[in-house]
Amino acid sequence: MKKDVYIKSNATIFEALEKMDKEIVKLLIVTNIENRFSSLLSIGDIQRAILANKSLDSSIIDITRSNILIGKTSDSREYLSNLILTKKIEFIPIIDDGKNIVDIIFWDELTSEKRHNNKSLLNIPVVIMAGGKGERLKPITNIIPKPLVPVGEKAIIHIIIDKFISFGCDLFYISIGYKGEMIKQHLDGLNLPCTIHYFKEEKPLGTAGSLSIIKDKLTSTFIISNCDILVNQDYEQVLNYHNKSKNQLTALATLKSYEIPYGVLETKEDGQLTKMKEKPSFNFQVNAGVYFLDNKSLKLIPDNKFYNITDMMNDLLKANKKVGVFPVSEGSWFDIGEWKEYQKTQERFKKLEL
Repeated sequence: MKKDVYIKSNATIFEALEKMDKEIVKLLIVTNIENRFSSLLSIGDIQRAILANKSLDSSIIDITRSNILIGKTSDSREYLSNLILTKKIEFIPIIDDGKNIVDIIFWDELTSEKRHNNKSLLNIPVVIMAGGKGERLKPITNIIPKPLVPVGEKAIIHIIIDKFISFGCDLFYISIGYKGEMIKQHLDGLNLPCTIHYFKEEKPLGTAGSLSIIKDKLTSTFIISNCDILVNQDYEQVLNYHNKSKNQLTALATLKSYEIPYGVLETKEDGQLTKMKEKPSFNFQVNAGVYFLDNKSLKLIPDNKFYNITDMMNDLLKANKKVGVFPVSEGSWFDIGEWKEYQKTQERFKKLEL
């Protein structure tokens, strides 16, 4: 079934994000008022705009690029199909001389392989925090630890590892605690194409404190991931941003929008009305639970003391070090940390290319 990948050129960045999340795509065709082809808009375009501090209320036409790949009616289907497979493009629209869209060739029509299967993160170790008790997922976590809670047909930690493997990561350090032997037995039985080392906290040390146990092994850039989230993101883009910006730490953040379901009144002294907004919405960047770190950050971690990754971020800011935030859409972030979110993830995951 073909997806609705069209959006009008007067749409906002936020509306484009909503469209991408609804259709589970990372690329849209931008059309003008006459429904003729105007441009293409990718999730990368949106992420670059947000990093440049563009408002989500900005028009998408302000952030589209001129260097885009499209097909012409004179191009053979074989040529365009090979272009899609070579460049790993989600789709290519075919445009006639009058800028009418006559057809779209989708990656999914050509192959069942996943598009994001590069090895760009090779040799970057991944640390997965899997030692928590999963209190909010009881009673299931009375029986199995949170990292083994299934999403679809796999345990969530298996899906997380597979995602990083698809980008070339082959070295993992997994922090275990509660029911840690079950996690170890499960992963060791999968014969995954990677090396996994386990380390155990004798007492809770926080999301960064436990790194003190293995800090002598993390000698370059590395990644931290919580064990209860999935992110459908091209990690090569995050690494490029992290390196280009020379950040000591880059946190992924999901874009969340909240609407106040009432008319909001703004007043000045004496209660005089100055402005009224009907059902205003507010946009936030929420910590997504995945971090890219320079190993210099490890110097901040105290030995054998509780220390969260958020403590590290604050300490880096106090020291005038660079901490970046890389945005991902709300629909690209999946949380199983509590029952309500877990149930949503189970439904959405069925449609996901991860």
